[in-house]
Amino acid sequence: MTDVLTDDALRSRVASHMPQAKTDLSTLVSFASVYDPAQQPPPADCDRAVDWLVDTFTAMGFADVTAHVTADGSKTVIGHRIVDDAAPTVLLYFHHDVQPPLGEDQWASSPWKLTERDGRWYGRGAADCKGNIAVVLTALRAVADDLGVNVRIVGEGSEEQGTGGLEDFVPRHPDLLAAEAILVLDAGNFAVGVPALTTSLRGMANVVVRVEALRSAVHSGMFGGAAPDALAALIAMLATLRDADGNTTIAGLDTTATWPGQDYPADAFRTDATVLDGVGLLGSGRVSDQVWARPAATVLGIDCPRVAGSSASIVPAAAARINLRVPPGMDIKVAQQALADQLSAAAPWQVHVTVEPEADGAPFSGATEGAAFDTLVSSLKNAYGVDDVRLLGQGGSIPLCNVFAETFPDAEIMLFGVEEPSCLIHAPNESVAPDEIETMAVALARFLRDYSAR
Repeated sequence: MTDVLTDDALRSRVASHMPQAKTDLSTLVSFASVYDPAQQPPPADCDRAVDWLVDTFTAMGFADVTAHVTADGSKTVIGHRIVDDAAPTVLLYFHHDVQPPLGEDQWASSPWKLTERDGRWYGRGAADCKGNIAVVLTALRAVADDLGVNVRIVGEGSEEQGTGGLEDFVPRHPDLLAAEAILVLDAGNFAVGVPALTTSLRGMANVVVRVEALRSAVHSGMFGGAAPDALAALIAMLATLRDADGNTTIAGLDTTATWPGQDYPADAFRTDATVLDGVGLLGSGRVSDQVWARPAATVLGIDCPRVAGSSASIVPAAAARINLRVPPGMDIKVAQQALADQLSAAAPWQVHVTVEPEADGAPFSGATEGAAFDTLVSSLKNAYGVDDVRLLGQGGSIPLCNVFAETFPDAEIMLFGVEEPSCLIHAPNESVAPDEIETMAVALARFLRDYSAR
């Protein structure tokens, strides 16, 4: 730790680099780096983003900055900067791929051009996760000559697809990524200006259920009333997944757990989740219990005739894809089997049912104590000028966190970043608050300066 770089000087340095941060983010957003090999070959912009990251981190003094091709074909950027062999090492994680724009006609400005509007910067990836890359670059520039730790970077190329390239890579190459502290910059604050660490992630256990009742569609007038309807059977089965209050109800799974940390006020949740006026929230208990501590079943899609063009016939077969979010402490395989068992048991009229397990990922609990945790909490408090850092859960899943935990069991793993609710990540008109990038960069820079002193 240096005695020269004061907190005020650090803030000043970060502020001086904010024009470059905007330039960095403008360049990153211009890359349409949607990696989806199932639908199309990887676009050239994926490679352009990788090349830009390699060149940028190399110019900043990182060594061996290399793009590694992973098992799913995506490229992960890895590099390191060693300042002292005796100092602790910090691994900074981010991803450079983005979600599809979901229809450019739904955007007020081009998703591939960073556009300032009403004090925010708009563009696909402006927050998730390219805004966090801007945080990393800005913080590193601010402490370029005052690093108190060794730094490794890992930039994933297929996080949004969940195809597991980096999850496969990490345990095969632990020497490239080993660290005492792993900071996952792919999360966000409770609100703009309200710093938070995400300490809990729900896992997921998907299934696809298929129902067959007839060998072919038949006339609803001639046979309706006695012929079994596969779609009606499926609807009846899906209806057992929630009670009248909207609580997820799967036999054998605890649906009563409570969240011990920061509450999620219902009014704020309604706004963040874009709930329509007059529509009720689901379940009993607090919002934080429902979205962070309890399992939740969601029907992601149904295969059945569309309304437009449908005929007066009884549906012979139907299918649904169901996503089950699994809180920490609950086994994903047990939960997945409980879901399958309930659907099968609920099938009426002896229809034929098959339930196939699909994707799954274990829940995760991050560090809530230790030298790195204490340093990061202190850095966030100082940067935001507050007395408290909120500890949040997240309903989403990041399977890579479990891989990090299994590969580096002694590392402190923490999640934070610029992706607060008003960013609308994964939706049209994604945006980021520039102040969040600046303040988060101050916090990260302070951490990189101070962690070795703990």
